[in-house]
Amino acid sequence: MKFLKFLAVFLLILGLVVLGLFLTGNQYLVKGVWATYLHGYKSASIGDARFFVTREVPARKPESWTISPGYNEKKLSEKLNNTLEESESVAFLVVKGGAIAYEQYWEGYSDTSHSNSFSMAKTITNMLVQLAIEQGYISSWDDKVADYLPEIEGPYREKLTLRHLGTMRAGLQWNEHYTNAFDITARAYYGPDVEKLLLNEVPVVQEPGSTYEYQSGATQLLGLVLARATDQTVSEFASRNLWQAIGARQPARWHLDKKNGMELTYCCFNSNARDFARLGLLYAHYGRWGEQQLLDSSFVYHASQPIGSAYYGHSFWVDQHQLTPVFYSRGILGQYIIAIPEKELVIVRLGHRELEAVQEAHTRLEQTMVEEVLKYF
Repeated sequence: MKFLKFLAVFLLILGLVVLGLFLTGNQYLVKGVWATYLHGYKSASIGDARFFVTREVPARKPESWTISPGYNEKKLSEKLNNTLEESESVAFLVVKGGAIAYEQYWEGYSDTSHSNSFSMAKTITNMLVQLAIEQGYISSWDDKVADYLPEIEGPYREKLTLRHLGTMRAGLQWNEHYTNAFDITARAYYGPDVEKLLLNEVPVVQEPGSTYEYQSGATQLLGLVLARATDQTVSEFASRNLWQAIGARQPARWHLDKKNGMELTYCCFNSNARDFARLGLLYAHYGRWGEQQLLDSSFVYHASQPIGSAYYGHSFWVDQHQLTPVFYSRGILGQYIIAIPEKELVIVRLGHRELEAVQEAHTRLEQTMVEEVLKYF
């Protein structure tokens, strides 16, 4: 009897708390707690697509990978192997000369296992905008954002261009914080209306172009521009113009803010290591796939140079500490697609944990992977 009374009181209190969250506009916390703490995680996880509504990015023209004659014959160095295990990797793949030279999986993952890309999706979104420019949906990277999103607010709204968004020099009122449940990043990730959030609560408060500041909201605005300019969902445009074009074997899935809603274009493109490696090969070939120049080579070249900071270009991280050009896409838990064009190398790493920064914004995980792969491959 006492237990039933306790349970009734508990459920009443819980109901009031949930009601209060909805009345105060903080209902996203319910989803956030469900997707993290109630499933044993402290924050977003690589398999959290199961907690989101997603939209398929169909792969209708699959191509097979070429497998290197020496596939998996080379063993990873002890340093690299230890680093991959320390960072709780689930997939590691090396492409050399357009062929898969090495791959390894952990925790039951395989070459078909999907994982959240997190911020690697920023590069994908920027490439999609470039494709929209090449197809005439958008005039240029120097277009004003307000021409596509007239609702955007702030004293510098008229100065903000697509290029500012792509190079993280947007000057938005946005705090890139991953542990504060009440901050804008969590609200964008778990909230029910990312378009409303961005256009109503993320004004342009600093002179665009003046300062580099990594802001996921900038890439989300690019996604909103892309959807309006093409009159297509981002997933539909991505499938037709990118995912099918590079011969992806499996459909990807992109997180939405709600059913039939908007893609979270700053993150959350779910795929497997082999299909992510196709993007790396596209990077390494400066936009060429087979006989087709899929993306303007000059765009990829300039995007992979430092712009506004010594380590970030146009949606690519740029590692200038190597003797050969290295640029890459990166996600918060150490998701990597690394291109080393002069060595015909692509590295993909997926996993649960990132390691500490050692060179400006670069990490020990990235530096170790690049240095060790350059030695042995």
